[in-house]
Amino acid sequence: MDGKIRVATLNVWGRHGDWTTRRRALRECFRSLHPDLVALQETIVDGTCDQVREIFGEDYHVLHQGRRTPVGLGCSIVSRWAPDRVEEIDLVVTGRVDAHDFPGRSTAAEFATELGPVLFVNHKPNWQVGYERERELQALEVARWIERLVEDRDDVHVVLGGDFDARPETASVRFLTGRQSLGGLSVSYQDVWEFARPGESGHTFTLDNPLIVMEADWARIPPRRIDYLMVRCDDRGPTLRIHSADRLADQLVDGTFGSDHFGVTADLGPVD
Repeated sequence: MDGKIRVATLNVWGRHGDWTTRRRALRECFRSLHPDLVALQETIVDGTCDQVREIFGEDYHVLHQGRRTPVGLGCSIVSRWAPDRVEEIDLVVTGRVDAHDFPGRSTAAEFATELGPVLFVNHKPNWQVGYERERELQALEVARWIERLVEDRDDVHVVLGGDFDARPETASVRFLTGRQSLGGLSVSYQDVWEFARPGESGHTFTLDNPLIVMEADWARIPPRRIDYLMVRCDDRGPTLRIHSADRLADQLVDGTFGSDHFGVTADLGPVD
């Protein structure tokens, strides 16, 4: 896309369900999308399996999170460009964060793109519904970390994505989108869905996708929008123009969805 880049995020859901069928659906999804940068959560990478390569093949650069659970679960970044640098931050912020259940890290990679340097951050806080305190602390850690990474550089854009496991009205997301401060810090990231599709629910974890109850009882909570792409703001707004935002992997392929989550994708370009 001339003058634009396409970014995406999706929780892959490990090898749950019928992975062979889901893999075909995800391959078709990303083959049609032609993304430039993708944040993936809950990918399995171990001595026998690399789910990301199974989906994307060898056409992309792939970065895997360094620390994973004992079964190889963690996060990954997929890119058309080789990274200029890769950093990780620890998110084990309280004693309730169990590294055997949750990798407890976020990953950032900087890329030279046609829009200039882009720091792409894959953020995966805790998933438990009652752990908003941990998600607040994790959002605060990531926000402080990003500010250190960009070092007040005016030339670098930051795109923050992931499965945040938090609705837009929660404190962790309100903090990231500039609606409140946490721990004496305030930042502002523009939620691409809110910008491009104001008033639309955009649920990414919903009973519209029957896979969410296949291996756990998620029917007890209402539909939620918990997967995000956000663009860091300067004093007046996002440093990249948000041309569009769409849900991702929300269509059946061969009778199945690719994951228990729907993802998010956005086209970003320069500010005129």
